[in-house]
Amino acid sequence: MNPSKTAELATPALLIDIDALEKNLSTMSTRHPDSKLRPHTKAHKCTEIARLQLSHSHTNFTCATPREIIGMAAAGVGSDFLLANEVLDAERLSALAKVSENVRVTIAVDSIETIKAAVRAGLRDVVIDVNVGLPRCGVAPELAGQLADTARKAGMTVRGVMGYEGHLMMVNGDEKRKKRVDESMTLLGRAAQDVGGEIVSAGGTGTWDMHDDTCINELQAGSYALMDTQYAELKIPFVQACFVLGTVISRSQDWLVIDVGLKSLTTDHGNPSVDGYDVLFCADEHTALVTKKDSAVALANIGEKLLVRPSHIDPTMSMHSAAWAMRADEILECWQIDLRGW
Repeated sequence: MNPSKTAELATPALLIDIDALEKNLSTMSTRHPDSKLRPHTKAHKCTEIARLQLSHSHTNFTCATPREIIGMAAAGVGSDFLLANEVLDAERLSALAKVSENVRVTIAVDSIETIKAAVRAGLRDVVIDVNVGLPRCGVAPELAGQLADTARKAGMTVRGVMGYEGHLMMVNGDEKRKKRVDESMTLLGRAAQDVGGEIVSAGGTGTWDMHDDTCINELQAGSYALMDTQYAELKIPFVQACFVLGTVISRSQDWLVIDVGLKSLTTDHGNPSVDGYDVLFCADEHTALVTKKDSAVALANIGEKLLVRPSHIDPTMSMHSAAWAMRADEILECWQIDLRGW
């Protein structure tokens, strides 16, 4: 079956509004053209979307997993990849080393152990991952220079630094968020001076417009392309481009149930949203909905289809093997989510 309309799709189905996606890509590339943006593929895990980002002159990409880099290189999308994650697995690092024979592969390191693992695998390009406030990966800023010296002594090329102010993405208020971003990037800037190299990489969708006067020279945004309801709370100029299509499979007098649940989206950033409805709860295969008190929307009938807006786009994408690119209710293409997995 080759569906031509969204109503013909088996659900749950992942939909991508091609016009909304293009609007988001254009908005970001206008503010951060060419190498000033290193799009993060973890947000979509799809080489077709990455190819569209490439068409906006972004040739350098950020990746979260070895699989993403290997898949991007195999598809011929991009020429300079940054693995913004620490990896110790010898087999995966060796696979990256083979890829680096044809494209440039740089990996993040934050310890002597990650440096040694990269050297054993035959990788040579690294950035020093610096902790700028998020309690996750990253070396303390004051130790970044020392770690860079260790990497160079091991024969590695240290291309610079990266940091991620992920703890600041949803800070309320633009002024407050900007102040804290500046403080975080001051730490990264000091580390960059100690480390050397040409790359100072940081940022994300939530701080996309807050780096004009910080130290970074490339932004690692990803979610901007497809968006989700959490980032929409910031009122940034990116629109929802990705939805999960569901079918009403049951209805009572007061609520209805659609076949979209925790196996087709995530709720780590809150419940999804459906126009005109409130979410009662999400279960493995179901989401129960009631009409909003101030809504004129009547309960949909069994068999009708509803669009669901995910609250967190990155893990939602990883739950689907394919997405349907569409305009209005017309299906244009089927895109494989081909970068899933490690």
